[in-house]
Amino acid sequence: MVVIIDPQTAGISGNMMVGALIDLGAHKQKVTEVMEYSASFFGGAEVEVSSENKSGIRATYVDVKCDYHDSIKYLDFLETLEKLDHELLDEKVMAFSRAVFQRIAESESKIHGLTMDKIHFHEVGAADAVADVIGSAFCYFDLNFDKETVYGLPAALGGGVKETAHGRIPIPSPSALEILKGAPSFGGPLNKELTTPTGAALLITMANNFQDFYPHFTHQSTGYGAGGMNLDFPNVLRISRGLNSIKQDKIVLLETNIDHLSGEVLGHIFERLMKDGALDVTLIPTIMKKNRPGQLLRVLCKSKDSEYVLESIFRETGTLGIRTFPQVHRSILNRKIIPLEVDIKGKRKIRFKLGVMGSQIVNARVEYEDARRIADETGISLKDVMKKADDAFKDYLTNQEKYH
Repeated sequence: MVVIIDPQTAGISGNMMVGALIDLGAHKQKVTEVMEYSASFFGGAEVEVSSENKSGIRATYVDVKCDYHDSIKYLDFLETLEKLDHELLDEKVMAFSRAVFQRIAESESKIHGLTMDKIHFHEVGAADAVADVIGSAFCYFDLNFDKETVYGLPAALGGGVKETAHGRIPIPSPSALEILKGAPSFGGPLNKELTTPTGAALLITMANNFQDFYPHFTHQSTGYGAGGMNLDFPNVLRISRGLNSIKQDKIVLLETNIDHLSGEVLGHIFERLMKDGALDVTLIPTIMKKNRPGQLLRVLCKSKDSEYVLESIFRETGTLGIRTFPQVHRSILNRKIIPLEVDIKGKRKIRFKLGVMGSQIVNARVEYEDARRIADETGISLKDVMKKADDAFKDYLTNQEKYH
């Protein structure tokens, strides 16, 4: 499954996030219960969930009404969070919520040049923001987002200036901009705040990956969360859910420059690294300092094997430094092996490796070892064996009924 959080139209705020998640299927009564319970520790709040039309789009609006907006020290805030004890608020929900508030506190600390023990939450520490964050955290796990790949799209930030507890500040707020560091975003499309620090922190905490456009997926459902303002365009946050026909995993990329090893040693390194857990090993000719010809060694491996593969590169190459790129995202087609009986100087079994996207075969290759074996057995050149095998596979795709 894949989830796409889309704040491109009107940005993202805490109540828009809760609204979109309820609209997507989170349990409305339970969400309301945990929001009001959590807010009661910070002055109290009343939560109303309704359906609204925002410039032609029906969306769920979550209105958190409270009068308490006093500031609170971050450390006191954390102590108060520890007092929450509700059957619907397990440790996963609370850990997620603490992570969101930690991002906000760290951004405030950096902006104001203060240590964490000196940070005060103002609007963020109020009951409404507590309700939004913990409500969003509950929805996140209620919808099993923790078991899915969550993408974030570029956030519309808005523009202009606004009055805050710190005085007149620009939009996007320094806090929101700091929280969104490394994530795509853009200004406008009007002079109002569209992405709040709370919304930014929820987006960053939920999303595993950020893209400029929707990833390849099969759409199943969409939720719309309404913002409070009535604008000339739909003031909604959209969250879509569907099936991802392209698998993804996270791998580690290791690379180093080499200019002192012979071809024989480099060939041995290929074999050694593959035995030690590398998924792929590549050598790229390059020019190094002082115009010396060399090789760029690039190795892909799983995270669990990275330390052993790293040691193997040091040991086998003698290099003094290796660049590590952790958690590189890799898209993977579903793979399938099909054995076929083909006529190449008699009936012979040969395997084909298929790349499948959804129900569509996007590539197919004959297994090299099978083709080489048949070439040795028949005396036919390897390239001709591979061509005959490819022709046989095309016939199989066109006339599958005769093979069954």
